[in-house]
Amino acid sequence: MLRRRRPKHADTYGLASGGAERHSAFRPLGVSGVGTLQTVTRLDDLRRATDALRGKGTLALVPTMGALHEGHLTLVREAREHAEHVAVSIFVNPRQFGENEDLDAYPRQMARDTALLEEEGVALLWAPPPEEVYPAGYATNISVAGISEGLCGSDRPGHFDGVATVVCKLFNQVRPDSALFGEKDWQQLAVIRRMARDLDLTLPHVDRIIGVPIVREEDGLAMSSRNAYLSPAQRARAAALPRLMRETIARLIGGDPVENALRRLRKELVEAGFDSVDYADLRRAADLQTTREIGPDNRLFVAARIGGTRLIDNMPVV
Repeated sequence: MLRRRRPKHADTYGLASGGAERHSAFRPLGVSGVGTLQTVTRLDDLRRATDALRGKGTLALVPTMGALHEGHLTLVREAREHAEHVAVSIFVNPRQFGENEDLDAYPRQMARDTALLEEEGVALLWAPPPEEVYPAGYATNISVAGISEGLCGSDRPGHFDGVATVVCKLFNQVRPDSALFGEKDWQQLAVIRRMARDLDLTLPHVDRIIGVPIVREEDGLAMSSRNAYLSPAQRARAAALPRLMRETIARLIGGDPVENALRRLRKELVEAGFDSVDYADLRRAADLQTTREIGPDNRLFVAARIGGTRLIDNMPVV
């Protein structure tokens, strides 16, 4: 079925205003609302809410872990170009955090996030507690081989199993017509596309899992919830990451051997104030296979650490 695209300058958002359009009957059962936004925390209420929305048009999903920033809001705005209604999920997924990672410290700011989504005209916020997503006795895990290995998969064992598992559940819970993900997490996007194709999910076509280009700060740093962990001095040093990546790409296009360019990039990142570099590599965009040839399908991938903060980025080699 073809997607109906909204006009570029549509002046309506999600559900129309008015009490009847807010589906207030759901609210006594774990649903709250401000304006036209429904906030749902229980799965049985979610089923009714999404059924009602789909009865009035197509539905796009933007999965998040909250702590929303302009990058997330860009996904929401793009989602409105692909569907009549937009749902956003906020769920800090414990299964994608490792033993020494920042699950407890991960920023949670639901009131602020809800206000931002209301301003963007989002129809539905799915914000379940952990026990609603992983009930007692939960024992199923999804692992996507190959494309989840290497890059962040090497440094964060089990991370992409957690991502694939929760996104599969979100697709089955919300049952959207399309879903949008940021290209900053390119490997995550590739894992999700592979999983949806392999499991014949409700999103069977790759073009309905939509990648949205990275949103950057004025100095080029990719927007991320983890940027908030940086001190002012660390934040200033972090701007070297996109700058050095662009310089590396220019050298690669200019004919510098790939290994030389990558070695120099790692060295320059440390000299610029990064404490360590987890990886700096050239990969094919489609399947994330390592390549040492420059071409239009190649991307430069980097993960580097400042203090306790791990920053990732990727750029096309063009």
